[in-house]
Amino acid sequence: MTTEQGTGDLRVLHRVVMPAERDFDVLKLYVDGNAVFGRRTADLSTAAERVLAEQAAPAPGTAGAFRPSSKDDSAEIVGRRSIVVPSGARVSFCSYFNAFPAGYWRRWSTVEDVRLRVRVRGEATILIYRSTGKGHLERIRSLHVDSDTPVERTVDLPLAPFIDGGWYWFDIVADGRTAVLDAADWCAVTDGAAPGTATLGITTFNRPKFCVEQLTALAAAGDVLDAVDEILVVDQGTDRVEDHPDFPAAAAALGDRLRIIDQANLGGSGGFARVMHETVEAGRSTYALLLDDDVILEPEGILRAVTFADLARGPVIVGGHMLDLYNRSVLHVYGEVIARYRWWMVPAPHTHLGHDLAHHPLRHTPWLHRRADVEYNAWWMCLIPVEVIRKIGLSLPFFIKWDDIEYGLRAKAAGIPTVSLPGAAVWHVPWHSKDVMTDWQAYFTERNRIVTALLYSPYERGGNMLKESLFITVKHALAMQYSTAELMLLAIEDALKGPQDLHPSIHTKMGELRELRARYVDARAKSDLDAFPAVRRRKPPRKGRDVTPPRNRRAMFQTAILGGLRQLQPVGPHPKNHPEAVVPHVDQTWWLLTKFDSALVSSADGTKVAWYQRDNQEFWSLIRRATALHARLGRDWDRLSRAYKEALPALTSPEEWAGTFAKAAEDRGAGR
Repeated sequence: MTTEQGTGDLRVLHRVVMPAERDFDVLKLYVDGNAVFGRRTADLSTAAERVLAEQAAPAPGTAGAFRPSSKDDSAEIVGRRSIVVPSGARVSFCSYFNAFPAGYWRRWSTVEDVRLRVRVRGEATILIYRSTGKGHLERIRSLHVDSDTPVERTVDLPLAPFIDGGWYWFDIVADGRTAVLDAADWCAVTDGAAPGTATLGITTFNRPKFCVEQLTALAAAGDVLDAVDEILVVDQGTDRVEDHPDFPAAAAALGDRLRIIDQANLGGSGGFARVMHETVEAGRSTYALLLDDDVILEPEGILRAVTFADLARGPVIVGGHMLDLYNRSVLHVYGEVIARYRWWMVPAPHTHLGHDLAHHPLRHTPWLHRRADVEYNAWWMCLIPVEVIRKIGLSLPFFIKWDDIEYGLRAKAAGIPTVSLPGAAVWHVPWHSKDVMTDWQAYFTERNRIVTALLYSPYERGGNMLKESLFITVKHALAMQYSTAELMLLAIEDALKGPQDLHPSIHTKMGELRELRARYVDARAKSDLDAFPAVRRRKPPRKGRDVTPPRNRRAMFQTAILGGLRQLQPVGPHPKNHPEAVVPHVDQTWWLLTKFDSALVSSADGTKVAWYQRDNQEFWSLIRRATALHARLGRDWDRLSRAYKEALPALTSPEEWAGTFAKAAEDRGAGR
């Protein structure tokens, strides 16, 4: 584990690491400065010696392998924790994965001082820096090492100045001969309590390749697995993980740590509730660590999350950040809260979505130095103490969407904070590559948002949520997304049924949604534009003008009114025989689509296209029902709120979930 024996109960909090894979797109997340991946050897302990020897006396004919020493030379990564810095070069560990997030440890842990420990050789100056919550940088110490053998140096640093945020980090300057960093870490003297351990749970549905690759990476994570008691894969799909050709090798490498649980598809909430339940029942682990199946994990985050939770002032949920799987230097989500009046998830105050650390690194991004306080962490990576699960229960039976948000809000109501910890992260498919707001997921987003608001909204009738929900439904109808609007209305109808419908419907709802969507032409996607009739528009644009977005709120309402008036006009045969336009997903806005009677619209992932067709009878039917259902939900709000609050302990209890798991096992055995 990360407690080192014989060092006076010195606990490693945060190790400095290099990328686990030779991925050039992630280098800036680890090292700020010129760095490259060194040549791998069978024995990594000799890699630095090879580099040093070649730099000192390049072999004839290999002069191009290394440039003459200059400030432009690249440092060479030679191991998971080691880097060689050539003479005249400088590298900094003011980076996402290697700077120490002092502000978070100051706020949430019992640690008062942190010790930087570095092991270096060669000739090096080590410059130690800190930042403030305002993003101001200060150099606080410097060390000099000149030794042919490894030298360990330590510096004790206070956490007192970090109330508002800030980081510690260090730079290495090879100001004479080449310098080698063999290892570095941030430590603290603790009370010597035994380190906690986690059961790691992955919920998967028909992503066997992704899941097996994650298992393979975990098997190669070395001493990180010392913090893992068991790896549970809750397989809810028909394309089974165990049938993947690479699974036997991953399973053999993980041995007894790996267990596969087969159950019928209960969605993310059902899979993660199963992980929570199994973790508590096993009685071995201190924590349940939840992971999505479509992520790439930085394994060091496991140790960091467990250590942070171990040394927290009280029980705390520790979440990881989300990096963009397709643009891997981008920090997609740093932290989130709920906008109470709208009842919608938004970035935590003073944070931003989609920040590219390769172009705007930590050193030059003031907002990243301010501590971000969150209300929940998504379950792409989330560590939950077993004592918290025992206290507040398992997930709500939401299938997917809002289950992680609700759990964070429930924990907060019980006095248990959530911390999204910098340096613990996964690479995950970004939201803009998914159609989560228009496909079958729209049902769960709407229903579960309503239920969560009924449980926790401080405003009468959910504040502005009902009005916003009605507007969204109308916009989908105006955009000819009739299947989406219908899903939202079904969600309201099901929320009105009350809490007793949640557990039974988790088995059956997906089948109902598939049947519902099959009735709508806008949900019947094809993989080729040529599978549809040729695009022909009856009339050219008026005066040759392209459609422009509404300039302000007034113009937006005017566009909506004109779109509604358009629905009074019958639809002729032409739009049903020929699409009037091709609309790429990036242009898929309600105000654009309302200008057409039919259009071919592509999906977010670019793999398919659907033919939207205006149907004025369907439009007015949806509008009438949407108005009536939102009005009814407003009238019944207080009654429903009481009912859901009273039912919450039972809905999230292990006993209630045990029955749902048993039914899922029966369904799996019956092949349904």
